[in-house]
Amino acid sequence: MEKSEFTLEFEKPLRELEGQLRRLQETSEQSNMDVSEEIQAIEGKIEKTKREVYSGLTVWQRVQLARHPKRPTSLDHIANIFTGFEEIHGDRLFKDDPAFVGGPAFFNGRPVMVIGQQKGRDTKGNLRRNFGCPHPEGYRKALRLMRMAEKFDMPIISLIDTPGAFPGIGAEERHVAEAIAVNIREMSLFKVPIIAIVIGEGGSGGALGVALADSVLILENAYYSVISPEGCAAILWKDRKFAPEAAEALGLSGKSLLEHGVVDEVIPEPFGGAQSDPKETSESLRTAIGRHLNKFGKMKTENLLQHRYDRFRKLGVYSEQ
Repeated sequence: MEKSEFTLEFEKPLRELEGQLRRLQETSEQSNMDVSEEIQAIEGKIEKTKREVYSGLTVWQRVQLARHPKRPTSLDHIANIFTGFEEIHGDRLFKDDPAFVGGPAFFNGRPVMVIGQQKGRDTKGNLRRNFGCPHPEGYRKALRLMRMAEKFDMPIISLIDTPGAFPGIGAEERHVAEAIAVNIREMSLFKVPIIAIVIGEGGSGGALGVALADSVLILENAYYSVISPEGCAAILWKDRKFAPEAAEALGLSGKSLLEHGVVDEVIPEPFGGAQSDPKETSESLRTAIGRHLNKFGKMKTENLLQHRYDRFRKLGVYSEQ
């Protein structure tokens, strides 16, 4: 598999060893020398370093992996998991928002409606997709598709990957907060199963606007939070450099979210993060989606709605004196 050229700070020792291995292999091929023992020794060091690097990731390091520019996007997972996907554009009110993609598709032969927040792969793509930060029309497009799903009795699959809804003047003029609030209200009442998966960043109301679901799942190195670590650090520490401390304090990792009942399952990623093997990551998503769809697809409508209501009513941990 092609290795990413992008390297996070904590990955540098591993990348240096991989560079040594490549140079040694090239030297062996060019000079026809037997350096198999040296190669084997470096490969052993690489495996040991890989275990050291990825086995004890901090919450902040997981946030960095969630933002990795090579991390598989919604469209990547849609291509790997679903068949017959037909993207639908526009909210029928203002315009299309490229930060949201969605349309009908087949999941293991079953018709579903899949929606997802979409980032770009490079500067041009990110500018077009607004770095995955939806405008109000993005949420209204998603709502249009979810209403269509209910009309045709199709389960809804929501893929979440956004730093947050776009906070610009135009978004405020077109009522982004109202668009998110309406989505939350409407999603609580849809009579079809809803599965939401945080595949990268799950930022604030930008994520919640398509995450009121029967099951909320999260990839191992994704995060789901009321505010970004940088935003939290700017408020509490008055300096964004304290983002690693804020990430720990927010408890936004999959493990912490599962313990507090915010998510229902943490989906494991390949060693090194989702970008190291996107297809394997998609297969893990496929298995989890299938399991939860089977569970809720058998429920009577009234039981489904009651479960969804109860799930969000019991969220939160508190103590009384």
